[in-house]
Amino acid sequence: AKHNLSPTHTHTATMPLLSLPETYSQSLKESDSQLFHIEKSANEQFAESQMMGVPRPVLGNASFEQQRHKIDQTHAKGTTTLGFVFNQGIVIAVDSRASMGSYISSQNVKKVIEINPYLLGTMAGGAADCQYWERYLGMQCRLYELHNKKRISVSAASKILANIMYSYKGQGLSMGTMVAGWDHTGPNLYMVDNDGTRFKGSRFSVGSGSMFAYGVLDSGYRPDLTPEEACELGRRAIFHATHRDAYSGGIVRVYYIREDGWKKISETDMANLYDHYKEQKEIQLRQ
Repeated sequence: AKHNLSPTHTHTATMPLLSLPETYSQSLKESDSQLFHIEKSANEQFAESQMMGVPRPVLGNASFEQQRHKIDQTHAKGTTTLGFVFNQGIVIAVDSRASMGSYISSQNVKKVIEINPYLLGTMAGGAADCQYWERYLGMQCRLYELHNKKRISVSAASKILANIMYSYKGQGLSMGTMVAGWDHTGPNLYMVDNDGTRFKGSRFSVGSGSMFAYGVLDSGYRPDLTPEEACELGRRAIFHATHRDAYSGGIVRVYYIREDGWKKISETDMANLYDHYKEQKEIQLRQ
């Protein structure tokens, strides 16, 4: 007999599903989770390295970090500069050592830029950057005088430098400078860095030895200091910074700015100051 089978009456045999042991299934899940976290961590590290502008090191390249550290160390710079305002003017004091990492290239760098008879600038960071742009600032200040028939203010001069630094922000300049002078408003002191940041203040110290200089400066500073006491305070602060900071040294130069302009007070070798302060300390101990 023939049987007509319609599609509605078609029967298909179903195979029973095979179930994996629970322990094996759990191990697969754990391995997948570990791979996911490893891949995620690697992606995050790669993204972070790209954001920092650092190429991702090749796996197994053990010298990558060593080379990077060597480059950072080679381009390390050091100096100590300070300036502070007191009732009778401004004192600027600097060292004279130029270094790149552990290499000392000079012990007689002039870190005070004489912008005009009433304005001084200090150098900290890249020597070429500071020298070029602060001398360029001197040219701009002279042009201002010729155009306006009056002397530029300290505020305007520091603002010119800050605007230039901001226009070059992120392009590799290395500068931490102070602009100090006396104008129609009295003594003024500004700090300008390579990002275009500009601060007005009464006490600044810039450089690798600045923390040591701040310690001495804060302990001896008073607004009513005499010019002699103020110059000695600046000289002593720079000396102690050069004594403790390996990247500072050489000659300690001190400038005094008053209403009729700036004046160079002293240039003293650090070794001579060491003997001088050592004798003073021995006398104090005997008393």
